[in-house]
Amino acid sequence: MQGIAAGTALFATALLLGGMVFFAFVVAPTVFRALEAKAAGAFLRRLFPVYYVWGTGMAGAAAIALVPVAWEAAIVLATVTAGFVFAHQALMPRINAYRDAELAGDASAKRPFTRLHALSVAINLAQMLLVALVLVGFAGRAW
Repeated sequence: MQGIAAGTALFATALLLGGMVFFAFVVAPTVFRALEAKAAGAFLRRLFPVYYVWGTGMAGAAAIALVPVAWEAAIVLATVTAGFVFAHQALMPRINAYRDAELAGDASAKRPFTRLHALSVAINLAQMLLVALVLVGFAGRAW
């Protein structure tokens, strides 16, 4: 049973990291190069909820699968899961509201938008690092 759990955890963790890296370093920059700023923003606004739900599912599945294999890694991926939920439920709506206000001419919305967007990027980078550390643990057979 541990072999199945470990295989499931490894697969979900690898998919998660690959998807996160691909989205951050390929999809988002390509969208901004290919589309006008307004269209790129609208497209990514529709794509981010899917990204967060997918990340929540992959990280959550990996965390659950890791419980019988390596509870420490399960806690790490549960933390990553919580980060996706927080970004989706708490950060994204506020970021969008401030961005809409800024685009409508509210100059006071620029600073909170920038701050919250930077926080979401920092969370995403921290999540990538944590997921990568779990994969390194698999590679080093720490679990």
